[in-house]
Amino acid sequence: MSQKPRSEKDPIQAELEAALAGASLLDIDLELDRRGRGGPVSGNADGDMRKGTIVGIDGDDVIVELGPRMQGVLPQNEFDTPPKVGETFEFSLHGQKEGLWLLSRRKARLLAAWNQLEVGAQVEGTVKAVNSGGLEVVIGQLNAFMPASQAADHHVDDLSRLVGEKMVVEVLELDPKKKRVVVSRRKVLGAQREERRREIAGSLSVGDRVKGTVTRVEAFGAFVDLGGIEGLVHVSQISRRRIENAADAVKPGQSVEAEVVKIEEGGRRIGLSMKVLEPDPWAEAAAKYAPDAVFPGKVVRVAEFGAFVELEPGVDGLVHVSQIGGGGERVRNVAEKLPVGKQVDVRVVAVDTRARRISLSCLDSHGAVLGSDEAASGEEVRQAVSQIQAPKAIGTNLGDLLKRSMKR
Repeated sequence: MSQKPRSEKDPIQAELEAALAGASLLDIDLELDRRGRGGPVSGNADGDMRKGTIVGIDGDDVIVELGPRMQGVLPQNEFDTPPKVGETFEFSLHGQKEGLWLLSRRKARLLAAWNQLEVGAQVEGTVKAVNSGGLEVVIGQLNAFMPASQAADHHVDDLSRLVGEKMVVEVLELDPKKKRVVVSRRKVLGAQREERRREIAGSLSVGDRVKGTVTRVEAFGAFVDLGGIEGLVHVSQISRRRIENAADAVKPGQSVEAEVVKIEEGGRRIGLSMKVLEPDPWAEAAAKYAPDAVFPGKVVRVAEFGAFVELEPGVDGLVHVSQIGGGGERVRNVAEKLPVGKQVDVRVVAVDTRARRISLSCLDSHGAVLGSDEAASGEEVRQAVSQIQAPKAIGTNLGDLLKRSMKR
């Protein structure tokens, strides 16, 4: 198997190597303090662990029976409380002097602590100090290093605020030979967040109505905290009215209500919709926007094939390019005729509520531009024609009306 390219090195491992460079303060000194004892030291069991029983106390020295014809000695200050004859403890061996093994109770506990730790284990520690590139954490008898980026699940500006705090951390690296323990709080927080995510995601179903707080807003949508898990309200799902940028409609910290419309990847992707909770204007569109009726609107979007006109929030219609210019005019630039934001009168051509489409026209039913003199004259003539039911009662004739219309 080929080695992993240097450029693909685990980013956390690369960060640890950089942060631990020269971090000698973390080294745990396992060399036995001889307490001023002189003389040669011999033996080849240095660092071995052995259980022994206290058989005597001579001044500051404690005599320990390790086995048949095997005794050791260590100072009383190696014990947390004054030792008593008959008590049994674990000791570490550190050479011999004058036939006695030199023992250490403290180093035995350190070695035991090393043996109890393993990579991936979660243990409780206390932040002792700020170190170069991170924090020094005390875990039982051991000192461990926590890189700054592993101190929380977000950036911490002032690491000194964590000094003295107890926290559960995960062991990232364990190297007894280098006397190095590297831990992470971010790993623990991430695991807790993942567990919380699974719990919440497991309780959610498509169609559920939820409340949350907007945590982050991008142009494409808003992220909403649902109490330990985030959902995304896409910009198209924020409101019935057309919104181009989510930041124009919602802000971080805002409380919102939405409906769950999608749950994917075990809850890692949750789609939300705010607009489905708003009244649907299309429910009454067919009755409200009857064919040939004229309504005011606003141009909200322009394309080569036509312009989209908003009749009300959530209801847009399309004015095809062929329905913009009157008198057979061929419109080559829609934006020149109907720029975005322009208020314009439009005539309803057709309504398809199932497809949510409305076809609109800037022309009247006879091809004249709505609101133009041509359209007004034509309408006057049509009204006059419709009134010619009893010529004697009207007191005028169609020819007079036509002449008057032509003079306008």
